[in-house]
Amino acid sequence: MKEVHIYTDGACSRNPGPGGWGAVLLYGEIKKEISGFSPHTTNQRMELTAAIEGLKALKYPCKVILYSDSAYLINAFNRGWIRKWLKNGWMTSTKNPVENKELWEALIDLSKTHNIKWVKVKGHSSNELNNRCDELARGEIKKNIKRS
Repeated sequence: MKEVHIYTDGACSRNPGPGGWGAVLLYGEIKKEISGFSPHTTNQRMELTAAIEGLKALKYPCKVILYSDSAYLINAFNRGWIRKWLKNGWMTSTKNPVENKELWEALIDLSKTHNIKWVKVKGHSSNELNNRCDELARGEIKKNIKRS
């Protein structure tokens, strides 16, 4: 099984507001950058979308190490929040509906295809690839806001 490293980040101008996401995929010496825009969204949605789009860009089932500065994304998998949400019928521990359910469902489906290790990185620090994802996400916002 091929091993791919995916770095992801999302950004939002105002929250909610226009948002962007970015991902950098690494396989050996191959590096691919992808990014996108949403006219009205939240930062959390963009963080999840970056991970979804990064995973969707893979053509075959892979061993993936996915890096994100989003505690929301990483903790949902590493701390078992997803299992609890499923067990509780997509309700949080405070009995509120889980936000972004459709994005979480997409990530769960992609997790069935790929063997994913979820890794938390410190945001806006010395991690070059996380910073690049942030640049891609913010670049999408700037590029698309100018068009409107």
